[in-house]
Amino acid sequence: MASTVATIGFTESSAEHFFSRIKEAGVKRVIDVRLHNTSQLAGFAKAKDLAYFLHTIAGVDYRHEPVLAPTEEIFTAYKKKKGDWGTFESEFTDLMKTRRIEEKFSPATLEGACLLCSEAKPHHCHRRLICDYLNDKWDNALEVRHL
Repeated sequence: MASTVATIGFTESSAEHFFSRIKEAGVKRVIDVRLHNTSQLAGFAKAKDLAYFLHTIAGVDYRHEPVLAPTEEIFTAYKKKKGDWGTFESEFTDLMKTRRIEEKFSPATLEGACLLCSEAKPHHCHRRLICDYLNDKWDNALEVRHL
């Protein structure tokens, strides 16, 4: 049986819509996969505030896992220098291999979790790449829902 994991981004979302999606999906813990979790566009998504809001509003735990984030160099080349998505995808996949993230987590540890980053949609976002990579390594053990 597959473990259910969700993903969510907070940009282009009000706090009400963001926390409602988390609650309605039955998320147990949010795993923040951003490299930097303190200075973001949405005030409710800053680490200390986010942990408080998640717990108070939805009864959800919060954990920051920078091992699941791209390096500053990979991020800057893609986002700030308007790099190519294919290059980002390849470099980030290589980074996940090097970090051996499939050994640091398991399908059971991700059950009921929701991977968080800033991108509104998962199409060009590293949270989707994380799920794809882990599903490849774990023989499709994750059922992924993009909120």
